[in-house]
Amino acid sequence: MHTAPDRTRFAVALIVGSMLALSAMDAMVKGLTDAFTLWQLCAARAAFSVPILIVVVAAAGGAAQLRQILRPWVIVRSLLFVGMWLAYYAALPFIDLSVAATALYTIPLFIAGFASLLAREPVGWRRWFGIAIGFVGVIVILRPGGEDFSAWALLPILAAMLYALAAIVTRTRCLTESSFVLALGLHSGLLLAGLAGIAVVELLGPDPSNPYLLGRWVPMGVEEWAIMGAFGTALVVVAAAVAKAYQSGPSSIVGAFDYSYLVFAALWGVIFFGETLDAPTVAGIAMIAAAGLLVLWQKRRRAAIVPAGSAR
Repeated sequence: MHTAPDRTRFAVALIVGSMLALSAMDAMVKGLTDAFTLWQLCAARAAFSVPILIVVVAAAGGAAQLRQILRPWVIVRSLLFVGMWLAYYAALPFIDLSVAATALYTIPLFIAGFASLLAREPVGWRRWFGIAIGFVGVIVILRPGGEDFSAWALLPILAAMLYALAAIVTRTRCLTESSFVLALGLHSGLLLAGLAGIAVVELLGPDPSNPYLLGRWVPMGVEEWAIMGAFGTALVVVAAAVAKAYQSGPSSIVGAFDYSYLVFAALWGVIFFGETLDAPTVAGIAMIAAAGLLVLWQKRRRAAIVPAGSAR
């Protein structure tokens, strides 16, 4: 059965709008790194998203469904995603948003590779070719060994690898779990990680040389808490919108427009942070986007790629 054109257009509009919102939120996180610590950003934001998700999950299945976040593979998935977001957000103060976003969007390349190695999924020549192109694009952007190379840019690559492993766990071990249960597991993990980071800094003492990663909790007023509340609520809404987009249209088409995140991230970087895109960076972004689309593309078979925005 073919998806109706109106449904496909709806799915495309939904995914583009979601990527616009997600990229804007990540730009705001980058802008807030001068004011708050990484651990505070994680804990304060999750302090709002977790209660919302608890209500949603409890309404759907009661206490029994809430307990599903304690299942071993759900915990493994949550830990992988928590590590992924900590790695990505840890890099944001130190590299351009466009570079961080592009490095993160190597996710489909790692998923395809890990799916072949760990889940024994067939990966044809087209995907291997796309993986090779994508990693050449990474080298073009990062320029290891050059004067402009920053080791911080490796963190989004690590984030992409952790996301890919989490996607494999989702596909092989958590396929029947509710998406809201999985989201609750992730955001609960972020809340606990944030609180643990805050406690460790208090215990060992802050390091003024790196206040973002090793600073103390910064007191927040009504306005700051309102921002965090808006973040937490928006994340839940956008996650639902991304899921609905992939349910409403062909995954190959929706997945292609998922890459609009890269365009928006580059735009916010230029507007808010005065970032510039030189020719090699533009070429590298184009190579990674083309590689991701090549890996995502398939004919009449079930997609192996989890949408990049769905983890949030």
